[in-house]
Amino acid sequence: MQPPDLSLILACYNEEAILEQRTGKIFEVLDRLGFSIEVIFVDDASADETGRLIDRILIENPGRPLRKIAHAHNTGRGGAVSDGIRAARGNYVGFIDVDLEVNPDYIAPCVRALDQGYDVATARRIYKIQPGSLHRQIMSRGYSVLVRWQTAVPLTDTETGFKFFRRDRILLVLDQVHDQGWFWDTEIMVQAHRAGLRIIEIPTPFERCTDKASSVRIWRDSLNQYRKLRQLGRAIARDKAGPR
Repeated sequence: MQPPDLSLILACYNEEAILEQRTGKIFEVLDRLGFSIEVIFVDDASADETGRLIDRILIENPGRPLRKIAHAHNTGRGGAVSDGIRAARGNYVGFIDVDLEVNPDYIAPCVRALDQGYDVATARRIYKIQPGSLHRQIMSRGYSVLVRWQTAVPLTDTETGFKFFRRDRILLVLDQVHDQGWFWDTEIMVQAHRAGLRIIEIPTPFERCTDKASSVRIWRDSLNQYRKLRQLGRAIARDKAGPR
């Protein structure tokens, strides 16, 4: 079979409350894009009905190229997306967060950027002021400053859950990324930059999803991110210094 133009990965963990509605919206957008797309659901050992809902979506859409990967154990977002990338057949591969805090209409600009010669195209989130989300915006911007300080990588939003790649180029980087949780996003972008991949960040509005509880534990995960970022920064510094 001829490979599709794009493989879209939907990493799912406890998405029961929103999965069918959001997937319907994603399909509406994909149908307007005008190129061939496969969708790969990765169920990261959800504890709710997510796995059964994915099965139902596959059954109810027999004409769509849909696949499912089911994890026996929870790996984290990075592990789920990595498995999707390795299973993908598309010339381009990308993932978006199922909660659609970034509108799926921005898939098209990301793919156009890849067509124009970029190796990586990601959303750069522009936050809409919402009650209860200001602290997330401040923390996100602060983390962005720390990433640039620790790694010297000139990117402004490594953590966005909206990333698209030339599959052949990102596979060369993927094995250098070790974290399987939230820090995967930082690692993949830092390693892609260090490998010389051409990266573009596309400004996109960001609107907080209130339909489901976030799986991000703000303070605990933030401290863990900072610890891992320091470790990555030290590893980069040692690599630049070379053998003694």
